[in-house]
Amino acid sequence: MEPMNRSTGEVLVNARFAGRRVTGVERFAGEVVRCLDGSARLIRPPRLLRGWAGQVWEQLVLPLRVPPGAPLWSPANTGPLAVREQAVSIHDLSPLDHPEWFAPAFALWYRLLLPALARRARRVIVPSAFTARSLRRRFNLAEEKLVLAPGSVDPARFHPVDPQPVRRRYNLPRRYLLFVGSLQPRKNLSGLLAALETLQQRFPEVELVAAGAESPHFRRDGLDAGKTRVRFLGYVPDEVLPALYSGAEAFVLPSWYEGFGLPVLEAMACGCPVAASCAGSLPEVVGEAGLLFDPAVREDIERRLAALLADAGLRQELRQRGLERAGLFSWERSAGLIDDAIRGLR
Repeated sequence: MEPMNRSTGEVLVNARFAGRRVTGVERFAGEVVRCLDGSARLIRPPRLLRGWAGQVWEQLVLPLRVPPGAPLWSPANTGPLAVREQAVSIHDLSPLDHPEWFAPAFALWYRLLLPALARRARRVIVPSAFTARSLRRRFNLAEEKLVLAPGSVDPARFHPVDPQPVRRRYNLPRRYLLFVGSLQPRKNLSGLLAALETLQQRFPEVELVAAGAESPHFRRDGLDAGKTRVRFLGYVPDEVLPALYSGAEAFVLPSWYEGFGLPVLEAMACGCPVAASCAGSLPEVVGEAGLLFDPAVREDIERRLAALLADAGLRQELRQRGLERAGLFSWERSAGLIDDAIRGLR
């Protein structure tokens, strides 16, 4: 990827995200910083600060490290209220729309922080039209305050690879469906497991492989695999993901709510057919390159997955469509939009 030709000068970045396990928000922030090609100056806490320690650093210490009048980009759903010249990335409003999915203290903090932050920041950067609509509806924000900069996928990292080393590493079956994401209620993994109980009667050789860990910020999902054949791998290192995607019969994301859904593009870039929920931003990301289902209707999930498992021609068609779809997204382009939004605050 070629470096961007941008105007000179530093871009200050709230780097509280640095050092955390890579999930969607951290991936987004890290890729944009990479594309800013050395012009980003990351302002980090002295060490990895979790929970309330990180919030205190962000609200009280970070503002003292931002020169007066200098613009700041906060990429990870939070930001210091004391910094007025700020562009903040808000990926979704799930703690406000569905506080029942989160630990009570976490949901309360975001219920207090996000409205004030969205109104005080000079620009609000969103990854999808779905999130933009949510922000306008809830906070009555002017459309010109919002900057749409979608997520993307790095083809140098995510592309079709030999899955055999990862198959051996995790002792994976020949045929498996793949889920990648945090084990949290909004991902609707329990709904997928319910659908698989019936599906696996027809395809007994197929297992579900779930890559992702729980987080203290979310309520436990109460997952019960029942008779479903499923393997929980826990948190999977970044370098393993392309092979996991490449070896899967299909990638499945049954979420109730997504602000974007980066794993969809990662799967497509690795040549993995995609079936996803029709909720939130996912139809925007999937386009015509995957199958959509109603996450509330178990039979609809079963029907879509059965079609994929039974039809090799359909899987091949979706692989090709997915590769083409993933190629339409660019971290470079999104980073340019964010860079312009930040520099426009000067």
